[in-house]
Amino acid sequence: MQAQSKTDERKAQVTQISQSDIDLHELRQHLQEMVSGPAFKSSHRSAQFLTYIMEQAIARNFDSLKERVIGVELFGRSPSYNTGEDSIVRTTASDVRKRLLQHYGSNGTSSKFRLSLPLGSYILEIAHSSLDKSDLIEEPASASPANSLITTVVEEHLTTVSRSDILESDRDAASVQGATVVKTQDSFRWVFLSLLFVAVIAVCVAGTTWYRFSRPISAAARAPLWSALFDSAHPTHLVTSDYALVGLREITGKSVSLADYANRKYLPESNQATPEELRYFTALLAGSSTSDVDAPIIARVSALAQQNQKAIDTRASRHITISDLRTDDNFIFLGSPSSNPWSSLFSNELDFQFVIDKATQREIIQNVRPGPHEPPAYVPTALGGGTGESYAIVALVQNLDQNGQVLIVGGANGEGTDAAGRLITDPLHLWSALKSCGMEQRSPLRHFELVLRLSTLAGSPTHLDVVACHLLPGTASR
Repeated sequence: MQAQSKTDERKAQVTQISQSDIDLHELRQHLQEMVSGPAFKSSHRSAQFLTYIMEQAIARNFDSLKERVIGVELFGRSPSYNTGEDSIVRTTASDVRKRLLQHYGSNGTSSKFRLSLPLGSYILEIAHSSLDKSDLIEEPASASPANSLITTVVEEHLTTVSRSDILESDRDAASVQGATVVKTQDSFRWVFLSLLFVAVIAVCVAGTTWYRFSRPISAAARAPLWSALFDSAHPTHLVTSDYALVGLREITGKSVSLADYANRKYLPESNQATPEELRYFTALLAGSSTSDVDAPIIARVSALAQQNQKAIDTRASRHITISDLRTDDNFIFLGSPSSNPWSSLFSNELDFQFVIDKATQREIIQNVRPGPHEPPAYVPTALGGGTGESYAIVALVQNLDQNGQVLIVGGANGEGTDAAGRLITDPLHLWSALKSCGMEQRSPLRHFELVLRLSTLAGSPTHLDVVACHLLPGTASR
């Protein structure tokens, strides 16, 4: 007899609970306590998501617990929407996992139920809390699932490109063979004409091939930003954000400073947190550090690099040291200082700086040198995947040794970072944004900073525009 899969076990768990009115009542009561508690209070979208997948599971509608179905039924997406480009379901699921850990880490639970959402699944695991309290924090997932996600996204893209190139090469070879098939003639004249004909076709094919393969490079080269990075003799490193830091800040109310982050001092002192919180922090920091938002940005940047015959070295921010940055290399930092403290190294060079608003304890963008008609700050109103506005920064500055380039791509939330990532990997829209700053294509690329405003509806982006642009001293040498 074949053993039950983990998914089947979870389905059986939910089915058993749904058959008991008492258990069902207590489970729904526990759910209501969670979604109205501190962990979910700031994210209406994540609370909706958790409630939806719980109710669908209780109703045994397991076929509805798939990414596309959730996107359509819960988030109002078109049935044909591209799940590869629109990651709202995956991003929300990741946020729910974090908030579940946060809830149990901060409050524990008096309920006999404990919920978790395994990676790669939208079917809840419902455990009874009859276990010893030391087992309440589940064993953290290893770093491999999220890293595998990134690797898979990038490898799938590279595989697609390679397969396309192979097929196109096969078609070219077939056209050459078809053009070179001529009847054998004894006459020298016909042999000569045949060889001449083949030579002409070969030149045409070679020209077509050169044109085809040179077009992506030319398209990317038209975006001066990527020329500054890809034309450099030095490698480019992409440093991902650390979403665990956001969870720490939401509970403690404090951000991890760059000094503490560089010295691997993430956890608060034992007298500054409860035992439950310390266990939650330990579990959170032992898991993967990379945000789901970063994966599609990595894939798109890697695709641009490949088109320019370059490679991108992707590294988690936890694995970076200050000595790594004191080189002539180029760097791309994803995330704001709250999720990627390394980006704060360059804050003093910027007019637009992420700061924590003391009143709300939320990240806002401060404008330290406002231009005409510019506000002193840009304050997000779309909190926790809600409806409103969010902001992001895209900036190009010099690296620490002044010989390389640093590209900063960060939002006040995940949606902002995702929107900024889409802009920088769209050469035409990026250049349009830079032209609004007064840049000219024939002139050397200036260092710059942009503020992006993202309008969202229930956490889904509806419009993106550039609301401020400052040119900074210096140029990006190519």
